[in-house]
Amino acid sequence: MRILTTLFLLSLIICFPDYSQAASAQEINAKVNQALKEFYRHSPAGKELAQKAAAVLVFPEVIKAGIGIGGEYGEGALREGGKTTAYYNVASASIGFQLGAQLKSEVLLFMNKEAFQKFRSSDGWEAGVDGSVAIATLGAGGEIDSNTIQQPIIGFIFSNKGLMYNLSIEGSKITRINR
Repeated sequence: MRILTTLFLLSLIICFPDYSQAASAQEINAKVNQALKEFYRHSPAGKELAQKAAAVLVFPEVIKAGIGIGGEYGEGALREGGKTTAYYNVASASIGFQLGAQLKSEVLLFMNKEAFQKFRSSDGWEAGVDGSVAIATLGAGGEIDSNTIQQPIIGFIFSNKGLMYNLSIEGSKITRINR
């Protein structure tokens, strides 16, 4: 697995040279602000939910790439009451039929304090293992399914560009980083 991870990271550096350097706190915050503007523009219902959430975790640029072996990586910020309180990265690896690259944004809403505290107290949180994330889909009129809005953690994935398409964050590991 270590070899696969190394190969994946090397491919990201070659394919996306601008992303091979860690972003500063100021760069992450600027990108998070822009991602939230786009999110709110595309989903007024998502904006309403975000205002009710205990915390919002935003990964403005998650890069996913693969040629048989794939992976994804992105850095983001945790917002409580509209203010950044911590920085995180998201990473995952996969093996199987895949070819291409994709840049997407992810927003996770922690809708109650219990789910948020479990996330905050973890030393590396994995979606689907440490907590289930309900991926929101928009119906007619931009409304979110009523079953989804009752879940403790709601995820939104948007701004998909590229050849790969995957609306899942299951198996993604989220780890706190210092910025």
